[in-house]
Amino acid sequence: MQARKTVIVALAAMLGMGAAWAEGAATAKEAEAMVKKGVAYIKANGKEKGFAEITRRDSKEFHDRDLYLAAHKLDGTCVAHGTNEKMVGKNFIDMKDIDGKEYIKERVELGKTKATFYTDYKFVNPVSKKIEPKTAYCERLDDYVVCGGVYK
Repeated sequence: MQARKTVIVALAAMLGMGAAWAEGAATAKEAEAMVKKGVAYIKANGKEKGFAEITRRDSKEFHDRDLYLAAHKLDGTCVAHGTNEKMVGKNFIDMKDIDGKEYIKERVELGKTKATFYTDYKFVNPVSKKIEPKTAYCERLDDYVVCGGVYK
């Protein structure tokens, strides 16, 4: 029941985002580039400053149309989120998409064994305001996973 509530809260937060985003969808290549830029920024500036910059909504570095970054500890705790700072500090290991896929759990499990990977799930697109298939490119950074996704 808590997992369902978490999904509903996250989706509701995303629905209010549409007007803030310019038209047009980001590409997989752009998502990979942004994740790499985010990881490099965190390495150069430290985790505290890096995660804060990813979360800062007016950061041009880590927000572009429907593309933004999110980072989680390998236990599922959100440490940075480009569209909803209220998610930071909360554990989403049991969060499920509309099809019941535990995509955060999958993300952190893959992050424990792979340096880079992709994961697919469904999430609200901040531009269309519809639940759409999404692919996230992720990179492990120490005990964290940094991801950026595109809608298909």
